[in-house]
Amino acid sequence: MTPNSRPHPYPSYKPSGVPWLGDVPAEWDVLPGRACLREKCTPNKGMLEKTVLSLSYGRIVVKPPEKLHGLVPASFETYQVVEPGDIVCRPTDLQNDWNSLRFGFAATRGIITSAYMNLGTKRGILPQYGYALLNTYDLLKVFYGLGSGLRQNLDWSDFKYLPCLGPSPPEQSAIVRYLDHVDRRIRKYIRAKQKLIGLLNEQKQAIIHKAVTRGLDPNVKLKPSGVPWLGDVPEHWEVRKLKYLGEVRIGLTYHPAEVSDEQGTLVLRASNIRDGRIVSADNVYVSKAVPEALLVAEGDILICVRSGSRSLVGKSAVITSEFRGVTYGAFMSLLRSRLNRFIWWALNSNMLPCIMAQFETSTINQLTQNDLRNLSIPFPPTAERAAIAAHLTSESTTLDTAAITARRQIDLAREYRARIVADVVTGKLDVREAAANLPEEAEDIEESEVETGSDEAEAEEAGAVMEAGEDES
Repeated sequence: MTPNSRPHPYPSYKPSGVPWLGDVPAEWDVLPGRACLREKCTPNKGMLEKTVLSLSYGRIVVKPPEKLHGLVPASFETYQVVEPGDIVCRPTDLQNDWNSLRFGFAATRGIITSAYMNLGTKRGILPQYGYALLNTYDLLKVFYGLGSGLRQNLDWSDFKYLPCLGPSPPEQSAIVRYLDHVDRRIRKYIRAKQKLIGLLNEQKQAIIHKAVTRGLDPNVKLKPSGVPWLGDVPEHWEVRKLKYLGEVRIGLTYHPAEVSDEQGTLVLRASNIRDGRIVSADNVYVSKAVPEALLVAEGDILICVRSGSRSLVGKSAVITSEFRGVTYGAFMSLLRSRLNRFIWWALNSNMLPCIMAQFETSTINQLTQNDLRNLSIPFPPTAERAAIAAHLTSESTTLDTAAITARRQIDLAREYRARIVADVVTGKLDVREAAANLPEEAEDIEESEVETGSDEAEAEEAGAVMEAGEDES
């Protein structure tokens, strides 16, 4: 792209009449949504289609059969058929969810839940441009001022009169081409950063596992641990079960009627554990009185013991002073021990494969209280435990800092992409010449941004569904 072909403002603008759109290019139309979009709903009666699609991180992806969680084909007759070029919208729960990307563009024919809206574009509006427009409005949080009902759900009436920008079809093509170019490069950058984060995590796991199973002396003599999956340990170490090192407690059971979004006692769940830390995310509160025995203390270890996703089971974090005095859900367990520093490092090594192996044939992913209490861990003398914990804290801090930097760079790249998309689609930048000078690009095989994001989203969603549907009843 030459310097002269870089995006720049349009020669002239006019008022759009819409406060959140501001001025738009003078030659662009401002049309009601019904002139650009149409609602589609083709029921999957008779199993017209069997390819199940999923809206995840703003992308429509094919859901693998192994992730259908036991649903039989007949159950998909309630789904709706989606064609290539359709725009899928998740219209629900505007009140509580301000973060999800609600629109996806279908590149594959398939079926998706009828709880979603399926939109097509009318003549004069390219499907890819229609998606870019709605995605931009989503990024600008336009839809959160719309909707109806208790949880502020969208329906077709919210789109009928939605102000839509209508540049000429050739200009729409230029916009789509330019945004695709930007998206490819940013996604390539993000994939590289995600690969770096994966390598840092692998290095961290290797360091932790070696330290908690072999210690810090590379020349130490070893002995069989007596635990097949643990192998050899230093000959002067013991192997102890968790129940002899601390007290394991199960979490609070509560009813959905006792749940509040803002008031009451905070209930820590799997979604509150991120990268080995307790965070405020997707918070849930209960209005009922919580027994003192179920209130957490600083230094306690919180462990996810049951989830709709196997990948979440075993996640753990140490309670910090910020969260002292809150409670935790029944899908979580709490370990209270004066040895928590070393135990937490042991739990964050690769020491759970023997227990997790049961999930290969089980439809319920869980660690029972008996599993947890009888988990055997290596147990070095006091001085070594302290030295190992200090060593791992130092080593992990360096690796965690690098991973945090990479995640921040990913966030900045996504923010940049969102800003560019908004500026181009709303006419703040003219990309016609820039798009015309772009090189032809081969089809890009995308890897981890979609897949990693999808897996994380499905894991959190599956855990939330199980907690809402079973644990809290």
